[in-house]
Amino acid sequence: MPACVPTRTENPSDYSPSTRVRPSRRPPPGGDGHRPRFRISGADLSASITVFLIAVPMSLGLAVAIGAPLEAGLLAAAVGGIVAGLLGGSALQVSGPSAGLTVVTAGLIQDYGWRTTCAITVGAGLLQLVLGSLRTARSALAVSPAIVHGTLAGIGVAIALAQLHIVLGGTPQSSAVANALALPGQFARVAPAAPLIGLLTIAVLVLWPRIPGRAGRALRRIPAALASVAAATALAAVAAPGIARVDLPSWKAHALPELPHGPVLGLLGAVFTVMLVASLESLLSAMAVDKLTADRPGGTGRRADLDRELRGQGIANTVSGLLGGLPVSGGAVRGTANVRAGATGRTSTVLHGVWMLLAAGLLVGVLEWMPLAALAALVMVVGLQMVSYAHIRNVHRHREFPAYGATVAGVVGFGVLEGVTVGIAVAVGTALHRLTRTRITLHDDSGTHRLRARGQLTFLAVPRLSRTLGQIPPGANAVVELDGSFMDHAAYETLQHWQEAHVAQGGTVDVTGRTGRTGSRIVEPTSAAHTCCRPWTPWRNHHCDDRALDSAGTGGPASVAGSPDSDSAPAPRSGPGSTPPSTTSRSAAPRTAVHPATTPEKTMPHATTPRAQEPHSPAVQDGTSGAAPATSLTPATSLTPAASAASQRPGSRQLASGLSSFQRDTAPLVRDELARLAREGQQPSQLFLTCADSRLVTSMITSSGPGDLFTVRNVGNFVPLPGAEASDDSVAAAIEYAVDILRVESITVCGHSGCGAMTALLNDPPDAPSTPAGTSTSTPTSTSSAASTPLRRWLRHGQPSLDRMLSRHHSWARISGRMPADAVEQLCLTNVIQQLEHLRAHESVARRLAEGMLELHGMYFHVGEAQAYLLTDSHELDGVFAQVAPA
Repeated sequence: MPACVPTRTENPSDYSPSTRVRPSRRPPPGGDGHRPRFRISGADLSASITVFLIAVPMSLGLAVAIGAPLEAGLLAAAVGGIVAGLLGGSALQVSGPSAGLTVVTAGLIQDYGWRTTCAITVGAGLLQLVLGSLRTARSALAVSPAIVHGTLAGIGVAIALAQLHIVLGGTPQSSAVANALALPGQFARVAPAAPLIGLLTIAVLVLWPRIPGRAGRALRRIPAALASVAAATALAAVAAPGIARVDLPSWKAHALPELPHGPVLGLLGAVFTVMLVASLESLLSAMAVDKLTADRPGGTGRRADLDRELRGQGIANTVSGLLGGLPVSGGAVRGTANVRAGATGRTSTVLHGVWMLLAAGLLVGVLEWMPLAALAALVMVVGLQMVSYAHIRNVHRHREFPAYGATVAGVVGFGVLEGVTVGIAVAVGTALHRLTRTRITLHDDSGTHRLRARGQLTFLAVPRLSRTLGQIPPGANAVVELDGSFMDHAAYETLQHWQEAHVAQGGTVDVTGRTGRTGSRIVEPTSAAHTCCRPWTPWRNHHCDDRALDSAGTGGPASVAGSPDSDSAPAPRSGPGSTPPSTTSRSAAPRTAVHPATTPEKTMPHATTPRAQEPHSPAVQDGTSGAAPATSLTPATSLTPAASAASQRPGSRQLASGLSSFQRDTAPLVRDELARLAREGQQPSQLFLTCADSRLVTSMITSSGPGDLFTVRNVGNFVPLPGAEASDDSVAAAIEYAVDILRVESITVCGHSGCGAMTALLNDPPDAPSTPAGTSTSTPTSTSSAASTPLRRWLRHGQPSLDRMLSRHHSWARISGRMPADAVEQLCLTNVIQQLEHLRAHESVARRLAEGMLELHGMYFHVGEAQAYLLTDSHELDGVFAQVAPA
């Protein structure tokens, strides 16, 4: 039987856990998401207090900036923490009054009044709830990042302009433009007390995280926002007792929403604007919190459920509006503080809301000492932070700054919806301009006519392309350089017909890409070519050869260079990284044929991916994936006569084609890196022990390259116990060599779904001989060795894994969020944990673990889903495998 190919039994029930495994209990609750419990840990309690101390001044400051009742800010923070914290999809995101809606809400209060604004908040929350139920959260982020970040940056500029007036002791105007125009007059009548308080607040905010030494580490435990407002409050109490301060009215006078009054279209536009800005801010903040959580030590990389987050934000806004609070959204400032304070779950978010509720009722006297200038300065800094230099640099690098700048200008000058509309219009115009702008030049280079097309080749460029091609003399040597990323069918046909005519007249045609390498090909788009092939398909079990041979048998041309008879040669594969059957003339004059495609580089998968030029790209380095593209062999890459004859045999055709592709496409890219490794020797950082299954391409899964992994593969990814390999110490020798000589820093045991070895263990367990107590059950005796095959003797090393799964003394290994699909998957997971236990029994491994110089990792790869899972804690013998999310 194949070593690691899943087999099928006559009775599928033999696989079921109920028959083989006899589960006597459910997996322990908690930890895998099945039975969430509200537990208060010390880390969550500490983080909640930290976030609370940041949220109090920010909530009051945003209420001041908006012109809303101050208690509305505290109420929104409490509702956001408790409701969105319990119901949202991001466990560590902290919701509260929306900084992004400061300008919008202030305008709504001026136009409709506070009570109608609360009703608009309720409507926006209901709309968020509907959109979240329709699972549109991911679609909302399909807008260009330049427009999204431009919108937030424009809002930040408007916030800063408005709060600057309060810092200077004045009153903000109704719009950002009016605030900017009124600044000269405000500077002329500035009052001394408010600016000094504001400057002190800003100075403490900026300098507090930069205090050096032990004193700095101790002081940084106090949030900078709290420290700045506290310092400003203390100074104001001494130096400026008459400065304007927070005035919290009695809760008896708290205003609740009323039925909205005003034009219907205006109210609908207001509801949509509040929903749009609050949703974008919340979703972007949730993704930022995900990244921070994944980057911190021990992060699992678990991503937020954005649709659930949108629903949670909708319910929070509905409740906040009904109670007379400000609009709610997730905040990057609060969420970042929560993660960095060590929060482990949504408990910290909910507790922060509880503290806010208690503060609103019990700390009114303390809060009323805060000067308004300090709160305005705090909010002004928050607004300036919304204009991120990193975002500006990113959009500039992707040539999207026009859309970003137009969105910022539109939001500042006209409003949020108008700014978003302007940004979308500019983005669409820029995309159309890039699509239609194509430069086609022709010049004579020492007798070779070189045509260069820069940009996208669409039907709009066909007239210019035809005129330029017509200027190449018949029979001349021509080079066509395509420097773009797209070619439509009209441009392809123009090039194809011209190439055929030019070759018929005795000319030559070389096609190059932006790399300038002659002899590249243009292949068909995926819609016209076989889509089952990928760069590693020469080693996959697929049927593209059958289709190509059928095409050749029905008259479709197929040729392999070096073959005297193209009719009998196998047709080349097609798809990304290969060349489909072409209508190229058999004349030796042209070095390549022109096929419909996107760019010449599409034939070289190693040159199309972002990691193309990196020596550690798995598609470039791995012998399996790197040799993938099986294309027809051109004269430049033809085989020797002996190798050419051997390549005609079906058993060697894939090998010869793959090797030729490697020498042509991959070897030039990795030669320097391999030469360096040859000089310096290997220094892998990891021992990767996995199954010999042909579907596992280790370099592709781990995104590694030459010199990164020291790989050991065997049937079933077994690690025999020391002394268990009576006649073969290969695995133990590899472990000793990797740990003691190569000094690897980690060892990973990787299992996979559908493992044939695990299936064989379940269907026909090896006959383990009776052994004395304390003797390994996997050690074969001489009698059993003579009566069994090498494969069955090897499978005995999996008997401890099978015993562990059937034992009542060990909890089931499982994947976070679900139970194993069947007994085979259960045994595959258990086998990884058991082999980690075997690893610890090896002397070299135990010694390095005791020194703290080695880490052990368990990994499970689901082949059908192309999904990796990592053991959350390799020290736990009964662990949970957590899904690895995209970075």
